[in-house]
Order: sequence, then C-alpha cells, then structure tokens
Amino acid sequence: MDRERFAELVAEAVDALPEQFAERLDNVAIVIDDEPSRQLLQELELDPRRDTLFGLFHGVPLRERGANHAMHLPDTITIFYRPLVHAYRSPGAIRREISRTLVHEIGHLFGFSEEEIRHAGY
Repeated sequence: MDRERFAELVAEAVDALPEQFAERLDNVAIVIDDEPSRQLLQELELDPRRDTLFGLFHGVPLRERGANHAMHLPDTITIFYRPLVHAYRSPGAIRREISRTLVHEIGHLFGFSEEEIRHAGY
C-alpha cells in the first residue's frame, strides 16, 4: 500500500471516531511517520531488533493538564506507516489496525496506562 492510500485510511479512521473522542482532539496533531527510530524504541525500552510501534502519543494526558495548558504546542499522535503495512497485508486489515492504533493512542491522551488500554482490548 502506498503512503497516499495509507494517509487516506488514517483520515477515514479519524473521521469515523465517535464524537466524544473527536471533540477532544482539537489540540492534537495526527501525523504519519515512516517508522519509529531506533533511539525512540530504546527510550521506550523496546528491542529495535524485534520490537516496533504502530503508533505513539506524545504530549500531556488530559487529566494531567493545568489551567495554562492552552499555551502549549499541540500534542501529537503519530501513526507509523512501515510497521503497519509490513504486519498487515490486506487493505481491510490495515484499515482495522489503523483504527485500533488510533483508539489506543487516544487512550493515552485520556490518561490511561498501557495496561488499562490493553485490558480494554486495544
């Protein structure tokens, strides 16, 4: 799958979010990157030889924000292109995993831990 079609699927996943999620994304940039860097994986205590990421939330979770948070740059949710298209071959499977990854990262935006999000099935 080329990057253009991948970007379309990411946009479709964002558009399909329930309103209660979408309305909280007003100061969140959703970006596509090729793949996580080796350094990023190591910072997250992942082994770059065998581990990867499909997505990453970078910012301040909503429940930790103070009154002056409006002055900060937008938080970001990054969706990683190469790991997803290598792990999932069909457009339908890629579409499903993009949506799942997006919801997973929005969970971090809401302040849920990795364990809580995985327990919820994402």
